[in-house]
This record gives sequence, structure tokens and C-alpha cells, in this order.
Amino acid sequence: MAERPLAEPSAGATAAAALDCRVSARDVELRFSVSVGRRLAIVGPNGAGKTTAVDLLAGHLRPDAGAVHLHGQLVSSPGLHVPAHRRRVVSLEQRPALLPHLTALHNVAYGPRSRGVRRRPALDRARTELEAVGCGDLADRRPHELSGGQAQRVALARALAVDPELVLLDEPLAALDVEVAPGIRRLLADRLTGRTVVMVTHDPLDLWALADDVVVVSGGRAVQSGTVEGVLTRPGSDFAARLAGVSLLEGTVVDDDEVHTPGGDTVTGHRPGARYEDVSGAEPGEVSDWAPGTRAIATIDPRAVAVHSAPGPADEAGAGSAADGVVPRSLSSPRNAWPARVVELAPAGAVTRVTAELRDGQRVDAEVTSRSAAELALAPGVDVTLVVKAAQVALYPRS
Repeated sequence: MAERPLAEPSAGATAAAALDCRVSARDVELRFSVSVGRRLAIVGPNGAGKTTAVDLLAGHLRPDAGAVHLHGQLVSSPGLHVPAHRRRVVSLEQRPALLPHLTALHNVAYGPRSRGVRRRPALDRARTELEAVGCGDLADRRPHELSGGQAQRVALARALAVDPELVLLDEPLAALDVEVAPGIRRLLADRLTGRTVVMVTHDPLDLWALADDVVVVSGGRAVQSGTVEGVLTRPGSDFAARLAGVSLLEGTVVDDDEVHTPGGDTVTGHRPGARYEDVSGAEPGEVSDWAPGTRAIATIDPRAVAVHSAPGPADEAGAGSAADGVVPRSLSSPRNAWPARVVELAPAGAVTRVTAELRDGQRVDAEVTSRSAAELALAPGVDVTLVVKAAQVALYPRS
């Protein structure tokens, strides 16, 4: 891991929470922040550093370089560490850690009591929070008498009873039944509105329902950040592309609407919002982020990709996409045709998700009818040609 100076402890003073630190033992070096009242999701593959980020914010882990700030106050650095119980931070995890010997009411009241609130006001606050999560009638039950969804509701009430400055969510819906999760998701969206939240999730539904902003973590680094809509519309990594439900190809700019992949395939598409005055698009004296030789990405909706038997020229009928059926011949719509090899099939009723690998190892997903997949005898190792209209390929500069 390359050594480089991190920010001084004064950095992050304007954010509700800010990480600018290194944990060498985990090969993690993270820099991101969340503003007051915003809800930030951290996403990335397993082992990317998401849990490390949550541990740093919660106070369970100390950095060996850099700093952690909460509301402008330095709470952790190599020379200072504010312990978890002295931070106004609460955590809600996959499995609610309710105290087994206490009732739901006293579990919720425990937080205010531990912070010095007298017994009667603490119980009143607990009742209010239980009512707010729809569990007022469960006040006298102990954790073993609660369902998974009820326990998660009580855990949320307990977390909010202390009026935290920061709420940490570590995949709180992952352990719930699919019938229960939507109701808890709606509850979280309602109860966390206006609060500062940092959450870890793998579920795109959580991003849209619970988050304002997102940071993508990979290899212990924050590789992309922005609003949820911005990142999922223009993903900068394979993981973000999968969350967005699209395929991502990387390459080098050749022309206004053309990119070449490392394997030699030509990707023709369109640049959303771009001016097509010349290949660079830059005014005199400006440095363009779209010029020959610069890096670019292409995003492709699997529903727009048709699969043909190899060699399958672009204007020849084959197995269409799930959206369009057989691809008709058209001279007015430029098309891409890429040789590929099937690596995976995922049937789902009438539709099959086909994952194929291009010559350089990059992968493209296609959704075809299961009938077409059978007629083409698609299976891992089968050579195919992927066809997609240029109008269905979005091109962006590689940030």
C-alpha cells in the first residue's frame, strides 16, 4: 500500500461525520464524509472495507494514521480516541442485540437511563418510541417472545430513544424474511428522515428507499461517491454497475461516439448531455475529459442486448432480447456486434439472464426469453455474438 500523508485532524470540521484515515492491518485507507441530515450508504464487495468504516465511526476501531471527526470534533486519531460509549452514535445491525432479561419497554428505556435520564422520563420516552414503531402493545414482552421483525422494530426504538447524532445501519434487513423486510424498510425511511445516517447494504432497494448519497468502496478505498441517482445512473465500477442493474465496459475514446475496449472491440453509443461539436468538446484553452486516448466507460441495460449464434452478423435475425424479441434489420440504427462466450445462465421463469465474456474478459449481461435460450442451446462455453443498438449504449468519461 503506497504511503502518503493523510489530512490533519482539522479536516472534516463541517461534516456530521468524516473519515480520513488508514488502518494498515486491514489495508484500508478511507476518505469520505456525510453532511448533517443526509443518509449515506456504503456499498462494495465483501472485504472491501465497509465494516471497517462503520467500526471507525462507532469507536470500535482506532486508525493508525489520519483522523475521524464527528460534528467537527476529533474523536479518533493515533494520539486520541473517544470510546464508543462517549459518542452520540448508535448502531442497528442484522440481528438486534436486545438484552434478554429485560422487556421491550425496559430495553428501550435502557439507553436514556444509561445516559443519566431519571427512571420515569426514560420509561415515558421508551413508550413513545415503541408506539412510533408500532410496538406499543409489545412493551411487556421479552426478546425471545418477539418475531424477527418485531425485535428489529424494538431495536430501532431503542436506538432512537437516545436522540443520537449519528445512526449506523449494518445491513439491518439482511436477516429478515422477505415478507417482513419491506415493512421494516418503510419504517426506517419514515423514522430516519432528517437524521444523519451511515448504512452498509448490498440491496439496491435500500439505496433508493433509505439513502440520499452513496460511496462505493473497493480494495479498502472509496472509488466513487455522489448522490444515489448519480452513481447508479453513471456507475464507475463493476460492483456499482451490478447494483444499478447494468453492464459496464471500459475502454479508450476514439471518436465522439466511439470507444475501443482493451480486447479490440468497438463500442458505439451516445453521450448523455454532451455537445457533439468536435471529438474533444472543449472550448479553446480547456482540457477535455473526452478526447482520443482518454479513458471511458459504457453502460448497457441487459434488456437491450440481443444474443445471436456465432458469428451472427448484426443485421441477421437471431435470439432477441427479452424486451424486443427477434432483432429486425434496420439501416437507420447503428449497432454494436461483439463476439463473446457464455459464462453463466440464470433462468428466471420466462426470462433467462445470460452473462457472456468478451475477448478481453469484460462481461456483458443480456436478458433473453428462456425459449430463445433453449433454441440457441446456450450454455457456458458456447460462442455467441452480442448485438445492441448504439442508442442503447451510454458513454461517459472515466472519472
